[in-house]
Amino acid sequence: MTTAQARGTTAEGAAARYLLAKGLTLIERNFRVRGGEIDLICRDGASIVFVEVRLRRRSDYGGAAASITSAKQARIVMASRHWLARRGHGEAPCRFDCVLMDGDHIEWLKDAFRPD
Repeated sequence: MTTAQARGTTAEGAAARYLLAKGLTLIERNFRVRGGEIDLICRDGASIVFVEVRLRRRSDYGGAAASITSAKQARIVMASRHWLARRGHGEAPCRFDCVLMDGDHIEWLKDAFRPD
């Protein structure tokens, strides 16, 4: 595992603990399909929540939020559709959240984006 991968794993763990403390239930970590990945999949009441975790140590290029491009969102949405189909949750209410980590600051963006 590279240093960047280790930092990412640590950030995902911190984000999962943060969301658990806020009342969400963790369902799965690092769901991958060809062309996309979802960092965390949680349940918030009746809703399935697909969470993108972004860690930025520096803000030279806009910080963590700026790194979630429309192309990245499309890959997350595609992966979420695969997950829903595989798990038989096709009609479940869903949302896409982001947990942004800039240094020691954690920001949770609920319903951060919607699929087209």
